[in-house]
Amino acid sequence: MAHLFETRVSQSPVPRRGSPEVAVFVERMAVEIEGEGEPVLMIHGLGGTSNTFTPVLAAFARHRTIRFDLPGSGRSHRVDGPLSLTLFVDKTRLVMQRAGVERVHVVAHSMGTIIAAHLAASEPGRVASLALFGPLLAPPEPARAAIRARAAQAREGDMQPIADALLRASVAAETRARRPVAVAFVRESLMRQDPEGYARSCEALAEMVPADTSRIDCPTLLVTGDEDVVSPPQAVRMMGERIAGSRVEVLRGCGHWTPVEKPEECTDLLKRFLLERRPTWRTSSSRTSVSSTPPVPSPTRARS
Repeated sequence: MAHLFETRVSQSPVPRRGSPEVAVFVERMAVEIEGEGEPVLMIHGLGGTSNTFTPVLAAFARHRTIRFDLPGSGRSHRVDGPLSLTLFVDKTRLVMQRAGVERVHVVAHSMGTIIAAHLAASEPGRVASLALFGPLLAPPEPARAAIRARAAQAREGDMQPIADALLRASVAAETRARRPVAVAFVRESLMRQDPEGYARSCEALAEMVPADTSRIDCPTLLVTGDEDVVSPPQAVRMMGERIAGSRVEVLRGCGHWTPVEKPEECTDLLKRFLLERRPTWRTSSSRTSVSSTPPVPSPTRARS
């Protein structure tokens, strides 16, 4: 049973599975916790919600999953003042605190990977591993103006033109042709965003800076698609070169919404990655290479 927490003011810890389901407000953030085992914290990207990870939840059958909607997104759309990278990292720490966890595996997508990288760099002892989908360290300079322009467009109040444009640009041709449910999922995720919350999230993303990757001291999996224009394979390979012990996977026929477009492949990668981590869970993090155990070849995956 999942516990849903749709925020207001509560200093109480988030209940664990087995306790009665409770709806509370954790500083206006919606948080869902399910299962038992090593905790996995999930951080979605711009235009996403905790549901971005629903297609890959089968990978966490033996884990305690912690999913939340970032301030400004999904059910956490009510925010006061501007959003920022610092605020997102602080709210991620708050979710960990209220969930009663000291150390977590972190799974993130898109903008969430920037937040995850900063969390791992600032508190390496609290992050056991990173699995980053559609990853980037920060938006490239040419993209920042376009992201700010998207914020202004969102403030016009209609998310449909943004959703339709992003579907054309960020979802793979194969997905559009063969996975109508995935296309509908992405479109609905974008169209359901509160325009002002989305605009403030865009402005926060446009100002984000890279984390100090030399301080990331945990096994790291980087997954992108061969048609991902936000996190193109070459940029992700360069990111991998900056994070010691990381592994890069490129999924064929996949755009930027990796967990949604290729859920079976992403679930398989996560299962294998987390299985490799289990023997080291109670040890301190290290720079052991993630690629020491090669994945089973897949016809839809090309390993970097």
